[in-house]
Amino acid sequence: MALPAVMDPMYWLGHDGLFGSAVLPGVMLIVFVETGLLCPFLPGDTLLFSSGLLAAQDNAPVDVWTLAPCAALAAVAGGQVGYLIGWRLGPAMFAKDDARIFKRRYLTSSQEFFSRHGRKAIVIGHFVGVVRTFMPVIAGASGMRYRIFLAYDVLGAVLWGVGLTVVGFHLGNVAFVSTHLELMVVLIAALSTLPVAASVGRAYLARRRAASEPASPSPRPDPASTSPGCPPGSGIPR
Repeated sequence: MALPAVMDPMYWLGHDGLFGSAVLPGVMLIVFVETGLLCPFLPGDTLLFSSGLLAAQDNAPVDVWTLAPCAALAAVAGGQVGYLIGWRLGPAMFAKDDARIFKRRYLTSSQEFFSRHGRKAIVIGHFVGVVRTFMPVIAGASGMRYRIFLAYDVLGAVLWGVGLTVVGFHLGNVAFVSTHLELMVVLIAALSTLPVAASVGRAYLARRRAASEPASPSPRPDPASTSPGCPPGSGIPR
């Protein structure tokens, strides 16, 4: 099973890739665009993991201790741009109920979601495909306080950008990983989208259950509260 070329990190970072001779700028640019400019079709988790593998090779094109913090910095910068887009353009994005991607109900549910789980969601969302792209935009559009967003976005970006890169670096010397790179990339891509698929599945099942449940009958009015000469709801002592 192979990923589409644009989602394959080696399409970008491989020896003959677009950034094969400039791995560090390539990683920073792709991470920034994916996290800040609404491009969920670019590699994220797999890009960081693969760049860590490249950094573990002999004559590596980049040092891992330069690559990892730079990847985190690019993620932080992208998150701020995404937040700004949501803050400035969010209401316009959600203005039409029939918009293909942005719907008004997304904004309403996001406001409630971030008021309950915002801090945790911002950190964990970096590790979830698609969520990582749209989370800053939703945070800005829903009016989340910028200081809170900034603090937890930096935390999530550091854990994600440094963590996955260093994991790839340390696994780069494992024979199975180095000889089954494509399998590892596909596995990481599947794991990063699993939470989104699970959420969509739960929402679908909830809609099915709601549609199958019969409507509850309206409560019958109390005859005593509607007797002539008595105000509705006052009742008659018995």
